Amino acid sequence: MLSHRLSAAIIILLLTACGPPRRDRIVVGSKNFTEQLVLGEIIAQQIERKTHLPVERRFYLAGSYICHQSILSGRIDIYPEYTGTALTAILKLPPAKDPQQVFETVAREYQSRFNLKVGPNLGFNDTFALEIRGDDARRLKLKTISDAAPHAIHWRAGFGYEFMERPDGYRGLAATYGLKFAENPRIMDLGLLARSLKDHQIDLGAGNTTDGLIRALDLFVLEDDKHYFPPYEAVPIVRQEALSAHPEIAQALAELAGKISDAEMRELNYQVDGKHRDTKQVTAEFLTSKGF
Repeated sequence: MLSHRLSAAIIILLLTACGPPRRDRIVVGSKNFTEQLVLGEIIAQQIERKTHLPVERRFYLAGSYICHQSILSGRIDIYPEYTGTALTAILKLPPAKDPQQVFETVAREYQSRFNLKVGPNLGFNDTFALEIRGDDARRLKLKTISDAAPHAIHWRAGFGYEFMERPDGYRGLAATYGLKFAENPRIMDLGLLARSLKDHQIDLGAGNTTDGLIRALDLFVLEDDKHYFPPYEAVPIVRQEALSAHPEIAQALAELAGKISDAEMRELNYQVDGKHRDTKQVTAEFLTSKGF
């Protein structure tokens, strides 16, 4: 028994030793919902294609705070973030409306506070979306959040934990639109919100405008007619140490600038969530279609 354990330990050590040293590989992280997995895979495959550096994937990290702490501690080198999230949830600055101003503020503060580089805008704005069932929108003739506010008193709402806690989240939204619900909002995993809506477990949820399940499940996005939410442009966040060690990463990421439209991101999410296709395959096809 002891010899078997010793042999197993030796094998594990050998396998570990055969892996590339940390300085010779890039670790890409992501949050724990479909769009983040797709973006993480796009970044990982782009680096593999353009630099030939080994890439380790550490996906399914539980939210912005965990990703931020992971990149600060050096556990990951890159992860996709959204400028509005960075501004309000991480930097604790008040929401702003101008996309360029938000980007510049985030880039400047991330560099000075954290020594992190904010990469190029990937091309789409994934703002929060208040979603209801398509049947309800048609039956009640609802188009905007203001239209829906008088009906909310009869509805059950479901939101992610971050949305309940963020300065650009539930409290400010409820105050802006005068939202009151039949009961306290349920705190739910983001991956469950859309199907919970479809199954009538909740009546309104806070998802994302590029969610692939909006079309798949016949959901309806209420227009933010009071422009409460700031811009949430997708950008890669990169450790400066990784860029210094491997400057070729910057060029690989620069080629992704502006390459993903809102419609394309929604379609990528739909391919994974709606058609249940493999994320790596969907991503590879997308990059090839873009000439990468």
